Amino acid sequence: MIRDRMLGFSLAFIALCAFINSTHGVAVMSIDIGSEWMKVAIVSPGVPMEIALNKESKRKTPVTIAFRNEERTFGEDAQVVAVRFPKNSYSYILDLLGKPIDHPLVQLYQKRFPYYDIVADDERGTIIFKHDEETSYTPEELLAQFLHKGKEFAETSAGQKINEAVITVPGFFNQAERKALLQAADLAGLKVLQLINDYTAVALNYGIFRRKEINETTQYIMFFDMGASSTTATVVGYQNVKTKEKGFVETNPQVSILGVGYDRTLGGLEMQIRLQNYLAQEFDALKKTPNSVFNSPRAMAKLFKEAGRVKNVLSANADHYAQVEGLLDEKDFRLQVTREKLEELCADLFERVANPIKIALETSALTMDIISQVVLVGAGTRVPKVQEKLTEFVNIELSKNINTDEAAAMGAVYKAADLSQGFKVKKFITKDAVLFPIQIVFDRTVDGTTKRVRRMLFNRMNAYPQKKIITFNKHTDDFEFSVNYAELDYLPAHEVAAVGNSNLSTISLTGIADALNKHTDEGTESKGIKAHFAMDDSGVLNLVNVELVFEKIVVAAEEEEGTFSKLGSTISKLFAGSDDKEPAEKVEEPLKEDIKPIHEEPEYPGLKKEADASAEKVNKTKSTESKQSNKTENVEKDKKPSLVTLKEPIPAAENKLGPRTLDGERLAQSVKKIEALNHHDLERTRREGALNNLEAFVIDAQQKLELPEYSAAVTSEESEKISKACSTISDWLYEDGFDADADTYEQKLAELKGLTNDLYIRVFEHRERPEALKGMVSMIEGSTTFLHKMSNVTTSSEIFTTVELETLEKTITETQEWYDKIVKELEDVPLHEPVKYTVRDIANKMAILDREVKYLVNKAKIWRPKPKEESAKNKTSETSDEGTIETPDGSESPEVSTSQDEAPVKIEEQENEREEAIVEEVKDNNDESIDEKISQNITENIPQLPESDTTETTEKPSQEGSHQEL
Repeated sequence: MIRDRMLGFSLAFIALCAFINSTHGVAVMSIDIGSEWMKVAIVSPGVPMEIALNKESKRKTPVTIAFRNEERTFGEDAQVVAVRFPKNSYSYILDLLGKPIDHPLVQLYQKRFPYYDIVADDERGTIIFKHDEETSYTPEELLAQFLHKGKEFAETSAGQKINEAVITVPGFFNQAERKALLQAADLAGLKVLQLINDYTAVALNYGIFRRKEINETTQYIMFFDMGASSTTATVVGYQNVKTKEKGFVETNPQVSILGVGYDRTLGGLEMQIRLQNYLAQEFDALKKTPNSVFNSPRAMAKLFKEAGRVKNVLSANADHYAQVEGLLDEKDFRLQVTREKLEELCADLFERVANPIKIALETSALTMDIISQVVLVGAGTRVPKVQEKLTEFVNIELSKNINTDEAAAMGAVYKAADLSQGFKVKKFITKDAVLFPIQIVFDRTVDGTTKRVRRMLFNRMNAYPQKKIITFNKHTDDFEFSVNYAELDYLPAHEVAAVGNSNLSTISLTGIADALNKHTDEGTESKGIKAHFAMDDSGVLNLVNVELVFEKIVVAAEEEEGTFSKLGSTISKLFAGSDDKEPAEKVEEPLKEDIKPIHEEPEYPGLKKEADASAEKVNKTKSTESKQSNKTENVEKDKKPSLVTLKEPIPAAENKLGPRTLDGERLAQSVKKIEALNHHDLERTRREGALNNLEAFVIDAQQKLELPEYSAAVTSEESEKISKACSTISDWLYEDGFDADADTYEQKLAELKGLTNDLYIRVFEHRERPEALKGMVSMIEGSTTFLHKMSNVTTSSEIFTTVELETLEKTITETQEWYDKIVKELEDVPLHEPVKYTVRDIANKMAILDREVKYLVNKAKIWRPKPKEESAKNKTSETSDEGTIETPDGSESPEVSTSQDEAPVKIEEQENEREEAIVEEVKDNNDESIDEKISQNITENIPQLPESDTTETTEKPSQEGSHQEL
């Protein structure tokens, strides 16, 4: 018992240390944050891709946060607060990111939840929740607090700090919404590796578990996702593609987003709201009270919760009762609701189910006959009527072969592992696409007439991440241009309104005339002003830089040089450096227009292909002429022209339009507010834990004093002190100490542990000592048996030296004497006396003997005979003090090596002969092989020992900078 416990503890501690050393900062996470639910997934060493559980051990958490009596709650706890105090609880926050007060979705939110006090933030062009007279929250602050809670779930599951995450985002989020989500993550203390579109994460998750089914032929699949607030249909293509990385060509699977259609307001929430209103009307119709339920936020919150429950039940049942106790004025409410009634209430919603599919097919230019599967995603697809409408339109069987709740979180965490530095995953390429086209708008003056010019920067369904450049050719003075969304007439009118402000930013360029004049006298030719844009893998558009590009022809003189002069020139350049400028990026010749078409850089290459080609051509020419000059002396100078590209940075001031993120003092206030809330929660958790620990320890100590083994090991004085301290603390807890802080609880617990520590140690020693001594006896007996058997083998084979066997015998004798000594001394010692010989002392003594035995066992395992000497080949026998060992053919055995460090010479024929001789001898004496002897001694006679203080352990190497394969 003691062996198992102590050995288990030692091994666990070693493993834990190795785990901590090797995984510090390695784990990554993903957060699938939706309107109604949040799912968190993690990847950590040894735990590939799992869902992190919340404190209720559930796999998903309601996205609800509540503030009540200076306490902050999340998830189900916040939903409890929402029923009684709906204004103090906030839900469906994601739908409000990056939107002004007059946005259609904000107005719809106010209509659904009229009890919130939502005001305009004129400074940022967004909204604010007025919690009370002194406190307000922005949607980013509320969402940041929930993301931080998700981070806590992940860290608890992984057992370490996690800072890196991939977060899912609805694919129809515009630039302002994506930036708002990124800021919320930053406020939560998360480093966002990428914002991944939710449908892309689902498609990735679907593909990584079906890699073997993907080949060179494109397979088209549609994902239909109906969530709480929105519905999305996505057409994707799976195909194996060849990629070249680090000089090697590889074939990897790729998923490409080909078409997307969506409806922002079609989802389970709208069905729940309609059922809530129906229940409210039915209650008012009963005339149980003169007051209307619509005027009571608390009553409406109760009906909202009940409507959600009934809606879920009706997905599997034809009818169900909605019932709420004390709905209004202490009046109960009970009403039977049928599935048919729910379908009647939502009839117009079901008619909109196929619209996203139509838009997705139109965008992808595909038809349903080449779509192999329609995969259902999202809880809303469980509604029977939704599946019926889908089946009617697609005319194929719907696939339900994916986890509708967790697919996005699992796909996102795979992407997180791929993007992190601590893991190596099988490559799976994702190609996402732009939903809203982006264009450049500027004014051009021709013959005194100003004309508005539009040029497309990112077309609809352009792949990203991608970098693009737009060139302005004829501007010679400062000017400005705008970045806007292009025409969105392919979307329904209500979706165009939901996109919001179509103007993204205005960019003002200055210093153009000075930059042109700077290079006027240098024989240069202006190639235009180039604005570099990049859409990163999160779908966020950024202006990288603006520059004025020139081309200049330079005539370089090359003189003939001898071998020594060339060597001297080369050495001089190595030490002095070169004044020549690096070849600049080569730009294409501009068209005869004011604006050059945008050129794409899907893989972020430089713009220097032509310059490199020119330089290569010049180098080849120089090389050829150099060879000629080596053959012919005194050749005239050869002058060759070369093309050089020069760049001059142009200052660009970007004025971002529409809703803006927090910055400056506002950002600092938000950070301070959230840190204060997090600190308050940490202190509350610490206080609750300290209180629980103190209460539990007091009760445990009082109960243990009544047990025989504790009462026998305690003196009357100790027992009185402990009992008195427990009673005093117990009375204090239930009278004045219930509101104390964590430090006070921890201090009193430390004082109580100081009184009980000696008693608990004695009881532990008395309880575990018999088992430890029994293990020592077994160890001594096993070691003695091993020594006897190995002595017999050594007498003939000389595997061990005499010194080694004598050392083992001496150690056995010392251990036996020590055992006899402590057994005798412990016979008459009272149980309440201090412990003289601890279990650890016994374990350490056993470890010394164990080390000696293991040394001999390991030596026997690796022992090999020496090769025969050339001079002994013709001899038939050789006599020694130890006796003669004959081989089966009558020849003498070579001398046996007794040195553990000597490496055996691998002469196959001689080794085989020696092995046969040894086996024959052992069988004659004991009828079993030496390996069987060793194995039997280890498994039967030598008990396993607990780790001692002298045992050396080898830590696993740190994984910092290494990769772990998934």
